[in-house]
Amino acid sequence: MYTYIALFRGINVGGKNSLPMKDLTSILDSLGASNVKTYIQSGNVVFQSASKDTSSFSKRLGIEIRERRGFEPHILVIGFSEVETAMTNNPFPEAESEPSSLHLGFLAAAPKNPDLKKLESLKKDSE
Repeated sequence: MYTYIALFRGINVGGKNSLPMKDLTSILDSLGASNVKTYIQSGNVVFQSASKDTSSFSKRLGIEIRERRGFEPHILVIGFSEVETAMTNNPFPEAESEPSSLHLGFLAAAPKNPDLKKLESLKKDSE
């Protein structure tokens, strides 16, 4: 079994795309996931699965939610080892003393033509 984290975008926000965690747990169970643990109403989930293909699992999960709840959220399924590696390679170790200001993000794919100048212009002095 492999341990994964599923990150959902845009569920249970402002009364839209309602997905109770009990229902999400049931959906994951139906897809063969085990040891499902949800975090508040965010849709962030830690679970185990025998599946090695996170992309396929994510697609199946989205389809199942669409069939049961009528919408298909954006879902990113990440292997726990990937999260551990990202944490170990933290480029901002000085921020570890204030963990509420340190954030970790993941992209579904590498951007094809990132506008790094625009991104840099959005950065605040405290970042």
